[in-house]
Amino acid sequence: MQSRTLGKSKLEVSAIGLGCMGLSFGYGPAVDKAAGIALIRAAVDQGVTFFDTAEVYGPFTNEELVGEALAPFRDQVVIATKFGWDIDQETGERRGGLDSRPEHIKAVTERMLRRLGTDRIDLLYQHRVDPNVPIEDVAGAVKELVQQGKVGHFGLSEAAAPTIRRAHAVQPVAAVQSEYSLWWRRPEEEVLPTLEELGIGFVPYSPLGKGFLTGKIDESTAFDSSDFRNMLPRFAPEARKANQALVDLLGPIAGKKGATPAQLALAWLLARKPWIVPIPGTTKLHRLEENLGAAAVELNADDLREIEAAASRISVQGARYPEQLEQMTNR
Repeated sequence: MQSRTLGKSKLEVSAIGLGCMGLSFGYGPAVDKAAGIALIRAAVDQGVTFFDTAEVYGPFTNEELVGEALAPFRDQVVIATKFGWDIDQETGERRGGLDSRPEHIKAVTERMLRRLGTDRIDLLYQHRVDPNVPIEDVAGAVKELVQQGKVGHFGLSEAAAPTIRRAHAVQPVAAVQSEYSLWWRRPEEEVLPTLEELGIGFVPYSPLGKGFLTGKIDESTAFDSSDFRNMLPRFAPEARKANQALVDLLGPIAGKKGATPAQLALAWLLARKPWIVPIPGTTKLHRLEENLGAAAVELNADDLREIEAAASRISVQGARYPEQLEQMTNR
């Protein structure tokens, strides 16, 4: 597995990381603990050094799983987690709102450290920008944690370009994590140019379109009742039927490269910029191996033009989030 550096931060990670959320939360029932640990350790065995979690995944249980799985390899890996939601720290009840008050950040960081079983968080993201707390105050709180050695690097998730600039002026931002893939390209408008200018890395989550770009989901696919894709407009059956056209166009291009559609989608991201590190998630070992194989898929200029031409012919149908969740992004 090749490595990449997230911008000017000197934070070196594997070219493809592992998004761990789905092991505990979001895509149906949580996996068996032993199976989750085995999958994470299999990723380590195959060269992955970058693991992504958050306090809200579970809540809390995903951090505990990641911490236990990575304990034997702690000094060989980079662990990223996220704060920012209003969660009852005793019961785990998610109260729905945001909370990035400095005192809250510092308190939950201590709990994150305990759950992860570590003395430092390598990359600490604000999960969503809190409109009630100036970003300068958020960056200042993380700066104190960095100075104390409890946090290595500061990150933001789904933040708009002006917010990134303001935060970066107080505490250097190592990475911004936002959704980015062949079917969600809004970061190209303002965020990616800003990151390139400032020397900040970019970590695309849902780089496979929450599974859709794998070609394994169609209009008739039934999700578990606890799968959050049931509430996403882009995954309504009629939207899936329309969006299948994108996968159909990409399939032959992948075939010519000896790759799967998922590998092509990830290779496209890797080819965009050398400071982009996607974090696909999975619960299955064979999917993990498939995703990591994307690092060996080399796309030349002609390949990229062909992919661009195919993608430009399709207008993806359906909003990516319900309105109330979309309002929490790009601010």
